[in-house]
Amino acid sequence: MDELRGTVNGPVLLPGDDGFAEEVAGFNPNNVMEPAVAVGVTSAADVQAVVRYAARNQLPVAVRATGHQVVKDARSAILINTSRMQDVRVDADNRTARVEAGVDWARTMFETAKHGLAPLSGSTATVSVIGYTLGGGQGPVLGRSQGYAADHVRRIEVVTADGELRQVTAESEPDLFWALLGGKGNFGVVTAIEFDLFPVTEFYGGGLHFAGERMEDVLRVWATWAPELPEQATTSVAVQRLPPLPELPEPLRGAFVLHVRFAYLGSAEDGERLLAPIRAVTQPLLDGVRMLPYVDSPLIHLDPPTPVPYYDATTTLREFSPEVLDALVEFAGPASGNPLSSIEIRALGGAFDREPAVPNAVPTRGVPYVLFAAGMSGPDQADLLRSWLGRMVRTFEPWSVDGRRMVNFMSKDEATAPDQVRLAYGAERYDRLARIKRRFDPDNMFRINHNIRPE
Repeated sequence: MDELRGTVNGPVLLPGDDGFAEEVAGFNPNNVMEPAVAVGVTSAADVQAVVRYAARNQLPVAVRATGHQVVKDARSAILINTSRMQDVRVDADNRTARVEAGVDWARTMFETAKHGLAPLSGSTATVSVIGYTLGGGQGPVLGRSQGYAADHVRRIEVVTADGELRQVTAESEPDLFWALLGGKGNFGVVTAIEFDLFPVTEFYGGGLHFAGERMEDVLRVWATWAPELPEQATTSVAVQRLPPLPELPEPLRGAFVLHVRFAYLGSAEDGERLLAPIRAVTQPLLDGVRMLPYVDSPLIHLDPPTPVPYYDATTTLREFSPEVLDALVEFAGPASGNPLSSIEIRALGGAFDREPAVPNAVPTRGVPYVLFAAGMSGPDQADLLRSWLGRMVRTFEPWSVDGRRMVNFMSKDEATAPDQVRLAYGAERYDRLARIKRRFDPDNMFRINHNIRPE
């Protein structure tokens, strides 16, 4: 490792070294990464040095920022940890931001809010901006009015398999630009991106928690209400069996609930009128809907802010019909015995359906609903939770949208074979990605992911 240590400024660690476990740890303790070497990069030059070293030694390269999505264990690979790359620059006049590879949404929202601007961030503040955006990026506040985060990227700085640092725009490298936005980490190590910001400082939104025994009543209203919302409004629902944690409010501690999420880019009065049909169904256990500053948008979903062990799976739905609702009640309702912690359905539509000004490889355009489920437990419950997750996918298969998946939601257990990855992207999109992969990564250096193989 002397050669590598002499060319990078960050730590170069082997298994057993002090700090190695922390360097490779992800957000989900169930997904342990076991690379041959871990490098904590501090700059794009460090990334170039690692990639060139990997090329000379014919080693695969894995990338970790915040570690929310671990797809493979990275054995025999070099792991690049980008978490030390923390530069954020906001251009308020042009309403853009440039962030480096280790920056998460919490830091980005804090910096943009100083200028009265907001990014197309996701439901969880601790997710890395770049990993989220390369997978498309579906936001709970701005998404239905503005589309995917990938739709608003201006420039991508990426180190490709030849070790070159490229400044990629839709004009300079149209194929690579298209492939990076949706192709996740298959085409190089993205060291920074520049993207659009929006003049939003607050919204009306939050969550309503209803007793799980009333889920069918609430969801029958939600099923007809959600498709009629204006594009300035976004909603999702989650059937949840919450743990008895002291940090949860007392009504939710160890409770079985239906969590209805809502966000509206307008006045509180108009938002209350929009939400009235849901509130009229039954009294919620907890009502957290109010005017919120944009930086508090993670309060909509209330995802865990710290690492938790879980197993997960995802699929899509072409409709939320009475038949789908009946299947959901049977699968996850009060009498189901379902052990999964959360089964959520996100309503898309609006700008998520429209092609952006500059096309990209995001595969879920036109998909009406995304379904995502997770069971929170350690390896002792792995078989049980995986069996229920598999059953979920099979239960809703009749309503799935031609096999496509939201890339950011795919788990370690999903799309493990080339034909499954091709199905997740759709055949035409996958084939184009494979052709571009051959140009920029012919030896498939970047394969520790839901892999798109070079054509």
